[in-house]
Amino acid sequence: MGERWTILIIRELLLGTTRFNDLQRGLSQISPSLLTKRLTQLQDCELVVRKTSPDQKRVDYYLTPAGQELQPIVMAMGEWGMRWARGQMTDDELAVELLMYDLRRRIDESKLPGGQTVLHFSFTGLEKFPHWWIVVDSGEKELCVSHPGKPIDLAITTNLRTLTEIWAGDTEIRKAKQEGSLQLQGSPLLARSIAEWMQIGFFAHIRPADASAQLAAS
Repeated sequence: MGERWTILIIRELLLGTTRFNDLQRGLSQISPSLLTKRLTQLQDCELVVRKTSPDQKRVDYYLTPAGQELQPIVMAMGEWGMRWARGQMTDDELAVELLMYDLRRRIDESKLPGGQTVLHFSFTGLEKFPHWWIVVDSGEKELCVSHPGKPIDLAITTNLRTLTEIWAGDTEIRKAKQEGSLQLQGSPLLARSIAEWMQIGFFAHIRPADASAQLAAS
């Protein structure tokens, strides 16, 4: 369990990711060869099973009952990180790929208008991958790094630190809009309801430990 990436792979599987390509998108810095190696190791330990579709065109990975029992451990590690390590993230450690993949997963389609919705995220100050698109349509949420060729319903301009803090529950969307660090252009309905359909991170309710708690623990 201590091998690099292993816990993160299990986290993605616990969140419902099953396909190899989706696992790699959720863990953008892992190489395909290392992901294959880790999945093989997890299968050898009987924590993961590999299933091929009847037409042999799709392969999915699922946690076994033993793997599923790791959920409280992974959840506890996530809560610990949000409580004790969140304030230590430098700008260089912020990952737009991980943020956007989780934002895509957390969008609540039931709070969006019917039909297709296309969201365009623009990050100021980023040299690599400053533009992202999320296409929500009929239960599918597709994340793109190139223009999907569809009309944009809402354009969201911000910086990586601001959106990360919103995702972590450290900054309110309303405050970011007032300060100008989050700008919305397009559908007034989507702009007004963004706090409803763009759900923040799963551990956002975990508050960081205060200074007195850190001193008491030292």
